[in-house]
Amino acid sequence: MPTYRTLPRFWRDHAKLTAEQKKAFRVAVELFIEGLKGDGGFHPSLRVHRVHSTTDVWSMTWGEDGRATFEYGAEVQSGEAHVVWRRIGTHSIYRNP
Repeated sequence: MPTYRTLPRFWRDHAKLTAEQKKAFRVAVELFIEGLKGDGGFHPSLRVHRVHSTTDVWSMTWGEDGRATFEYGAEVQSGEAHVVWRRIGTHSIYRNP
């Protein structure tokens, strides 16, 4: 099972989301985890891609204007991806991903 941690900024951003947005993110994370565990990559609806002008920050779409940024960290469990969630919110998070 993939592991994760969050940066403090993620939780500050998360607190500003509506209940509907939080639910949409949880649903997207289930698809995201499936992609981390599988060999076929991420579900196309997540539109996972590297954030422009960065080398290690990635973005995931979880709603019409819902975005979350993350990076890969050192493995915590051998052979399993470790994700560090950085930001969550709207497209505006790209100003400081």
